[in-house]
Amino acid sequence: MISVKDRTFLLDTENTSYLFRIDKYNHPEHIHYGNRVRIEDAEALAYKHFISYGTTVLYDEKDETYCLDHLPMEYGTYGRGDFKTPSIECEIDGSYTLDFLYDSYEIIEGDMKIDGLPSSYGCEKTLVLHLKEAVKPLRLDLFYAVYPKEDVITRRAVLYNDGEEVILHKMMSCCLDLTEKELVSGSLHGAWDKETHLEEREIVPGTLVLSSRTGFSSAKNNPAFFIRRKDTDEDHGKVWGFNLVWTGEHHSSISLDEYGICRVETGINHERFSYPLKKGTSFLTPEAVLSYSDKGLNNLSSHFHHFIREHITRSDWKKKERPVLINSWEGFGFDFNKDGLLKLASSAKKLGMELFVLDDGWFGRRNSDLRGLGDYDPNTRKIPGGIKSLSKEIHDMGMLFGIWVEPEAINTDSALYEAHPEYALVEEGRKPVLGRHELLMDLTRQDVRDYIVENVSKLIDDNHVDYIKWDMNRHHCGISGAYDYEYIGGLYDVLERIFTPRPHVLFESCASGGNRFDLGMLCYSPQIWSSDDTDPIERLDIQKGLSCFYPQSAMGAHVSASPHSQTLRKTPLETRFAVAALGCLGYELDLGRLTPLEKSEIAHQVAYYKENRALFQYGDFYRFPKEEDYECFEVTDGKKAAAVKVRRSVHAAPIFDKLLIKGLDPEKIYSITSRDHNHTIDSFGHLLQHALPVKVNTDGSLIKAVGRIKGLSAAKQEYTASGSALENGILLDNLFLGTGYNEHLRIPLDYGSDMYLIKEK
Repeated sequence: MISVKDRTFLLDTENTSYLFRIDKYNHPEHIHYGNRVRIEDAEALAYKHFISYGTTVLYDEKDETYCLDHLPMEYGTYGRGDFKTPSIECEIDGSYTLDFLYDSYEIIEGDMKIDGLPSSYGCEKTLVLHLKEAVKPLRLDLFYAVYPKEDVITRRAVLYNDGEEVILHKMMSCCLDLTEKELVSGSLHGAWDKETHLEEREIVPGTLVLSSRTGFSSAKNNPAFFIRRKDTDEDHGKVWGFNLVWTGEHHSSISLDEYGICRVETGINHERFSYPLKKGTSFLTPEAVLSYSDKGLNNLSSHFHHFIREHITRSDWKKKERPVLINSWEGFGFDFNKDGLLKLASSAKKLGMELFVLDDGWFGRRNSDLRGLGDYDPNTRKIPGGIKSLSKEIHDMGMLFGIWVEPEAINTDSALYEAHPEYALVEEGRKPVLGRHELLMDLTRQDVRDYIVENVSKLIDDNHVDYIKWDMNRHHCGISGAYDYEYIGGLYDVLERIFTPRPHVLFESCASGGNRFDLGMLCYSPQIWSSDDTDPIERLDIQKGLSCFYPQSAMGAHVSASPHSQTLRKTPLETRFAVAALGCLGYELDLGRLTPLEKSEIAHQVAYYKENRALFQYGDFYRFPKEEDYECFEVTDGKKAAAVKVRRSVHAAPIFDKLLIKGLDPEKIYSITSRDHNHTIDSFGHLLQHALPVKVNTDGSLIKAVGRIKGLSAAKQEYTASGSALENGILLDNLFLGTGYNEHLRIPLDYGSDMYLIKEK
């Protein structure tokens, strides 16, 4: 809902209010973003300025109480007394001074599509604030879209040039001035194989910058972040969240000034940014997504999760259950043939998997990452009959067929580069720098975009492809920020032309793992490969960080072989499943190397996941504070729930352990059942000598042979409790203490896990 009264604007969602007004000098003055308030509260809530501060620059010398530096603003500018970080920088005749003043407003029903950029959809109303520069022929529109049920407001800006060419150096999607005290920032940082680790920092005077310089949204710094009160936790307290519908370089800043105003800005990265804006043209920023909660971080995450599912995700796969897949990469790498692929698919089908994905190495001279990118002709020595033949045989098994592509890059050793070296993005006059032996395709060129669209579309249509894994494995290097803006626009054009006409195709984007996990890509790909690191203990931090802003239906998560190629850590098969089940489940290993016991366990995992798939992929997600060495998560649809507890390491004399469940009816009664699974016999080592009725060599061939087909069942736990008791936390059965063993004891193990299903009785 949008209300306007006496030049005051109130944007209401179900639980939040965003309030600002036009002040006496026609500047948009921010007043409040937080709990619900009335439009009549504006004067009481507004920042007071009845006396001037020292060393101020007055906007009007006749008014000693009015200085822009001391006012919370809707969009900051430079040159008229505001020394906080400006939201826009534009060079006009050598001057950077801008002063945008209120002209008019309009309220538009429904969506306003952003030309050339992806954005949210399905909003109720959009407020457009029209501003004019006081002297120069520039106009600025600020857009505010309201999503009441999700408690989300989106913001963006458009600059129009009605005069001679100007140079745009910076333009943020939104600016928000907060007057709260004792604030802490939370942002997602990392690297390849170590993405989206949550980092929290106290906000102190100065400026904290969160940005990407890699050409993409980046594993180094995800564009999503939050600001919370110091006393806020997962379930209590005030927190503001921010994200950006953008895949390119981004920049966010959190600045605390000397008077306690915290200015938050987010938008495209303005480093190296110099964009000529010609007469009669405009510049559009990507959309910023804002949300607020007074019920802690879990509630803020819920706002973002529901918003993404309802207003970002497109295609036939919106809210549709995703298939369990088997991917060929970790099993085969580049070294495969058609018979091996079909054998893998057949084994996967028997274990209940639904989608076979052929990864890298199927085209051209692609037997390593040194060559072949840019080509689409199938390698018929590896795959006689080509992709169409393989796809048909996979479909005849009753499975869906998917394939890997990397269309944005090109190897110099490829047929395409030999024919069209001009398609590669290089700096004129300099020796090209390569990443993973690749150059980028120049997506600012129409002929390059047409080539990609034609070949990927043909690959999908001619071979009945159900799923595309779209990879991108190198950074931009040596190009300007303005070029990055045009490049990302080219990428969006390619994705729009390929996937919008093919909504049946499940598109999973990837960029060396989670190097492009952002809302811009989620407008096209319903899910994103979270990380190349499939070690579940590493994934705890990666997926936990992602869960702050992105739903589990957006996260690709696979079970792989142990020890893991990324860490050499050995982890139980059950834990690999438990963590991957908190996303879109897949398997990525050579099934032919598994023992009969492991195959049986995987078949049981797949069946369990499919039975509860809607809950795992679309249930409300909760994080719990870490207890000792446990990480605990829950998904619930309000009627049933699944909980996962993963132990990082075992300690002697463990303390008692509770299971907490949120989001259920406190008055109703529920059954709680642990998931059946087996521990491998070798987990118990020489202790088997004390448990077996006869003495055998526990390191010998007999025990090893038995261990391939038989495990020791985990203690089955069954409880009955009210929703109120579950929210308080029920005590679980004893953990192994080193003093004996019986069927009731829970066996923790390093990196062990337990999963519980809670159903209404």
